Amino acid sequence: MAGSELERLVQLLARLPGLGPRSARRAVLALMKKRDQLLLPLAGAMREAAERVVTCSACGNLDTCDPCAICADPRRDPTMIVVVEDVGDLWALERSGATKARFHVLGGVLSALDGIGPDDLDVAGLLRRVREGGVAEVVLAMNATVEGQTTAHYVADRLAGLGCRVSRLAHGVPVGGELDYLDDGTLVAALRSRRSL
Repeated sequence: MAGSELERLVQLLARLPGLGPRSARRAVLALMKKRDQLLLPLAGAMREAAERVVTCSACGNLDTCDPCAICADPRRDPTMIVVVEDVGDLWALERSGATKARFHVLGGVLSALDGIGPDDLDVAGLLRRVREGGVAEVVLAMNATVEGQTTAHYVADRLAGLGCRVSRLAHGVPVGGELDYLDDGTLVAALRSRRSL
Protein backbone atom coordinates (compact mmCIF):
# COMPACT_ATOMS: atom_id res chain seq x y z
CA MET A 1 0.00 0.00 0.00
CA ALA A 2 1.34 3.42 -0.94
CA GLY A 3 1.74 6.25 1.56
CA SER A 4 2.74 6.04 5.17
CA GLU A 5 -0.27 8.21 6.13
CA LEU A 6 -2.65 5.65 4.69
CA GLU A 7 -0.84 2.77 6.37
CA ARG A 8 -0.93 4.62 9.71
CA LEU A 9 -4.66 5.19 9.30
CA VAL A 10 -5.19 1.48 8.52
CA GLN A 11 -3.13 0.47 11.56
CA LEU A 12 -5.06 2.80 13.86
CA LEU A 13 -8.45 1.65 12.57
CA ALA A 14 -7.40 -2.00 12.84
CA ARG A 15 -7.00 -1.49 16.62
CA LEU A 16 -10.73 -0.84 16.99
CA PRO A 17 -12.92 -3.71 18.22
CA GLY A 18 -14.45 -5.63 15.33
CA LEU A 19 -12.02 -4.29 12.74
CA GLY A 20 -9.07 -6.27 11.51
CA PRO A 21 -6.50 -5.17 8.92
CA ARG A 22 -8.71 -6.10 5.95
CA SER A 23 -11.78 -4.28 7.29
CA ALA A 24 -9.61 -1.30 8.18
CA ARG A 25 -8.25 -1.15 4.62
CA ARG A 26 -11.79 -1.22 3.21
CA ALA A 27 -12.81 1.56 5.60
CA VAL A 28 -9.79 3.69 4.60
CA LEU A 29 -10.59 3.21 0.91
CA ALA A 30 -14.22 4.23 1.49
CA LEU A 31 -13.08 7.31 3.42
CA MET A 32 -10.62 8.29 0.70
CA LYS A 33 -13.20 7.89 -2.07
CA LYS A 34 -15.60 10.19 -0.22
CA ARG A 35 -13.26 12.71 1.37
CA ASP A 36 -15.72 15.60 1.42
CA GLN A 37 -18.75 13.57 2.47
CA LEU A 38 -17.06 11.18 4.96
CA LEU A 39 -13.39 11.75 5.76
CA LEU A 40 -13.38 15.47 6.54
CA PRO A 41 -16.63 15.48 8.58
CA LEU A 42 -15.43 12.37 10.47
CA ALA A 43 -12.05 13.95 11.22
CA GLY A 44 -13.79 17.09 12.49
CA ALA A 45 -16.25 15.13 14.61
CA MET A 46 -13.43 13.06 16.12
CA ARG A 47 -11.38 16.15 16.92
CA GLU A 48 -14.40 17.83 18.55
CA ALA A 49 -15.23 14.67 20.54
CA ALA A 50 -11.63 14.41 21.76
CA GLU A 51 -11.78 18.01 22.97
CA ARG A 52 -15.30 18.10 24.45
CA VAL A 53 -16.32 14.63 25.67
CA VAL A 54 -15.67 13.97 29.36
CA THR A 55 -16.39 11.17 31.80
CA CYS A 56 -19.28 11.88 34.16
CA SER A 57 -17.93 12.15 37.71
CA ALA A 58 -21.15 10.65 39.11
CA CYS A 59 -21.86 7.61 36.95
CA GLY A 60 -18.96 7.16 34.50
CA ASN A 61 -20.98 7.84 31.32
CA LEU A 62 -19.45 9.81 28.45
CA ASP A 63 -21.00 13.18 27.60
CA THR A 64 -20.07 16.78 26.85
CA CYS A 65 -21.16 17.90 30.33
CA ASP A 66 -20.45 16.80 33.89
CA PRO A 67 -22.71 15.55 35.36
CA CYS A 68 -23.98 13.86 32.21
CA ALA A 69 -27.47 14.45 30.80
CA ILE A 70 -28.76 11.23 32.39
CA CYS A 71 -27.54 12.16 35.88
CA ALA A 72 -28.84 15.72 35.50
CA ASP A 73 -32.31 14.60 34.33
CA PRO A 74 -34.78 15.26 37.19
CA ARG A 75 -37.22 12.74 35.68
CA ARG A 76 -34.84 9.87 36.51
CA ASP A 77 -35.64 7.58 39.42
CA PRO A 78 -33.02 8.44 42.08
CA THR A 79 -33.97 5.37 44.16
CA MET A 80 -32.62 2.87 41.58
CA ILE A 81 -29.11 2.50 40.18
CA VAL A 82 -28.40 0.09 37.31
CA VAL A 83 -24.76 -1.05 37.41
CA VAL A 84 -23.12 -1.91 34.08
CA GLU A 85 -19.68 -3.04 32.99
CA ASP A 86 -18.99 -0.29 30.46
CA VAL A 87 -20.50 2.71 28.70
CA GLY A 88 -21.62 0.58 25.74
CA ASP A 89 -23.86 -1.41 28.08
CA LEU A 90 -25.31 1.82 29.50
CA TRP A 91 -26.06 3.06 25.98
CA ALA A 92 -27.73 -0.26 25.06
CA LEU A 93 -30.03 -0.11 28.10
CA GLU A 94 -30.75 3.56 27.49
CA ARG A 95 -31.54 2.89 23.83
CA SER A 96 -34.04 0.19 24.86
CA GLY A 97 -35.98 2.65 27.01
CA ALA A 98 -36.47 -0.19 29.53
CA THR A 99 -35.66 1.90 32.61
CA LYS A 100 -35.63 5.46 33.84
CA ALA A 101 -33.20 4.61 36.62
CA ARG A 102 -29.80 6.17 37.13
CA PHE A 103 -26.69 4.27 36.05
CA HIS A 104 -23.23 3.44 37.32
CA VAL A 105 -20.39 2.30 35.04
CA LEU A 106 -17.81 0.04 36.71
CA GLY A 107 -15.31 0.35 33.88
CA GLY A 108 -14.84 -3.39 33.29
CA VAL A 109 -15.07 -6.72 35.08
CA LEU A 110 -12.88 -8.63 37.47
CA SER A 111 -10.44 -10.79 35.53
CA ALA A 112 -7.43 -12.49 37.09
CA LEU A 113 -6.15 -13.44 33.63
CA ASP A 114 -6.16 -9.80 32.50
CA GLY A 115 -4.86 -8.52 35.83
CA ILE A 116 -8.05 -6.57 36.59
CA GLY A 117 -8.82 -6.48 40.30
CA PRO A 118 -11.37 -4.66 42.47
CA ASP A 119 -9.24 -1.50 42.64
CA ASP A 120 -9.37 -1.21 38.83
CA LEU A 121 -13.17 -0.87 38.88
CA ASP A 122 -15.28 2.00 40.20
CA VAL A 123 -16.88 0.01 43.02
CA ALA A 124 -15.93 2.71 45.54
CA GLY A 125 -17.94 5.29 43.60
CA LEU A 126 -21.00 3.03 43.66
CA LEU A 127 -20.67 2.41 47.39
CA ARG A 128 -20.32 6.14 48.00
CA ARG A 129 -23.52 6.84 46.02
CA VAL A 130 -25.46 4.21 47.97
CA ARG A 131 -24.11 5.47 51.34
CA GLU A 132 -25.23 9.01 50.47
CA GLY A 133 -28.77 7.68 50.87
CA GLY A 134 -31.97 7.49 48.90
CA VAL A 135 -31.03 4.38 46.89
CA ALA A 136 -33.59 1.61 47.43
CA GLU A 137 -32.36 -0.84 44.77
CA VAL A 138 -29.17 -1.59 42.87
CA VAL A 139 -29.64 -3.68 39.71
CA LEU A 140 -26.52 -5.57 38.65
CA ALA A 141 -26.67 -5.63 34.85
CA MET A 142 -23.45 -7.49 34.10
CA ASN A 143 -22.97 -9.70 31.08
CA ALA A 144 -23.69 -13.41 31.52
CA THR A 145 -20.01 -14.35 31.38
CA VAL A 146 -17.91 -15.95 34.11
CA GLU A 147 -16.16 -12.60 34.68
CA GLY A 148 -19.45 -10.69 34.65
CA GLN A 149 -21.05 -13.00 37.19
CA THR A 150 -17.93 -12.98 39.38
CA THR A 151 -18.03 -9.18 39.33
CA ALA A 152 -21.76 -9.17 40.15
CA HIS A 153 -21.18 -11.41 43.18
CA TYR A 154 -18.29 -9.24 44.36
CA VAL A 155 -20.35 -6.04 44.05
CA ALA A 156 -23.34 -7.69 45.78
CA ASP A 157 -21.08 -8.70 48.68
CA ARG A 158 -19.78 -5.13 48.99
CA LEU A 159 -23.36 -3.76 48.98
CA ALA A 160 -24.52 -6.15 51.72
CA GLY A 161 -25.59 -4.30 54.82
CA LEU A 162 -26.00 -0.91 53.13
CA GLY A 163 -29.81 -1.04 53.31
CA CYS A 164 -30.67 -1.40 49.64
CA ARG A 165 -32.14 -4.27 47.66
CA VAL A 166 -29.66 -5.88 45.25
CA SER A 167 -31.05 -7.58 42.14
CA ARG A 168 -29.72 -8.74 38.80
CA LEU A 169 -31.03 -9.02 35.29
CA ALA A 170 -32.94 -12.17 34.47
CA HIS A 171 -31.13 -14.73 32.34
CA GLY A 172 -32.68 -17.20 29.99
CA VAL A 173 -34.69 -17.48 26.79
CA PRO A 174 -34.58 -14.28 24.74
CA VAL A 175 -37.79 -12.82 23.33
CA GLY A 176 -38.41 -14.56 20.02
CA GLY A 177 -35.86 -17.27 20.84
CA GLU A 178 -36.43 -20.89 19.93
CA LEU A 179 -35.38 -23.53 22.45
CA ASP A 180 -33.76 -25.73 19.81
CA TYR A 181 -31.24 -22.99 18.96
CA LEU A 182 -30.23 -22.06 22.53
CA ASP A 183 -27.07 -23.25 24.23
CA ASP A 184 -27.25 -25.48 27.32
CA GLY A 185 -26.20 -22.71 29.71
CA THR A 186 -29.04 -20.45 28.56
CA LEU A 187 -31.57 -23.26 28.92
CA VAL A 188 -30.35 -24.07 32.44
CA ALA A 189 -30.52 -20.38 33.44
CA ALA A 190 -34.03 -20.10 31.98
CA LEU A 191 -35.29 -23.09 33.95
CA ARG A 192 -33.72 -21.86 37.19
CA SER A 193 -35.17 -18.37 36.71
CA ARG A 194 -38.69 -19.57 35.92
CA ARG A 195 -41.65 -17.77 37.51
CA SER A 196 -45.34 -18.36 38.07
CA LEU A 197 -47.94 -17.10 35.62
